[in-house]
Amino acid sequence: MRLLEDADLDAVFRWERDPAAAAMAAFTRDDPADRAAFDAHYRRVRADPANLLLVIDDDGQAVGTIGSFTIDDEREVGFWIDPARWGRGIASAALPLFLDVERERPLHARAAAHNLGSAAVLQRAGFERVGSERSWAAAVGEEIVEHRYRLD
Repeated sequence: MRLLEDADLDAVFRWERDPAAAAMAAFTRDDPADRAAFDAHYRRVRADPANLLLVIDDDGQAVGTIGSFTIDDEREVGFWIDPARWGRGIASAALPLFLDVERERPLHARAAAHNLGSAAVLQRAGFERVGSERSWAAAVGEEIVEHRYRLD
C-alpha cells in the first residue's frame, strides 16, 4: 500500500463510475460519472490531515483504495476495489494490513446489505455487525439497508 497520488485519480474515477461498482457500494456521489464532483471530493479528502487514503498496489499497479476518516466523531474505514479484480481476495488481504496502520479503536465501517463481499471482508478482519438502518442510496436511486460494523 502507498499514499494516493495524482496519477492514480483517473483509475479511481474509472472504478467509481462503473455502474455495477457504484450500485454495490450504493453510497456514492449523486452522479458517479460527474468528474468535477469526483475531483472536488478527492481534493477535500486529501486536504484533511485527519484522513488517511492509501492505494492498494499489486506489482506496481493500483488495484484499489483503502482509507480511514471521521464522521460524527467515529473513525471509519472504507475500501474500493477495481471491479475488474473483484473476487481475488484483494480487499481481504489489504484490510488487515491497513488495520496495522490505522490503530484507532473502535473503528467503524458500513456496507450496503446487498454487498455480501464487503460484509465478508469486514467480518474476516474481525469487525462485528452492530446495527442496520435504512438510508438513501444515490447509486441505486432508493432507500436500502445499510449494515454498520465495529472493530474494538
